[in-house]
Amino acid sequence: MFVILWTYDVRPGAQAAFEKLYGPSGEWVALFKQAEGYLGTKLLCAAHVSLRYLTIDSWESEAAYKRFRTTSAQAYDIVDRAGEGLTEAETPLGEFRS
Repeated sequence: MFVILWTYDVRPGAQAAFEKLYGPSGEWVALFKQAEGYLGTKLLCAAHVSLRYLTIDSWESEAAYKRFRTTSAQAYDIVDRAGEGLTEAETPLGEFRS
């Protein structure tokens, strides 16, 4: 398994829009579901910082994720732009294998 972690500091008042875009029925998940090797995404809200979120994107392998990024680069950029303005910071925490 290959996992990618990101944290987001969401702008005040943008939580609902952020959760809609990044949540289980959101555009990111819809895009990822089109890719072979996608296993799922979890969206977590920090317990003590209401505007901080964590995403956990799981893939069968790093190769599957890289194929997705190559074949879906344009669609990825479109969804990424849809989230502009919703966050004050986006921080990649890393990519992990199990």
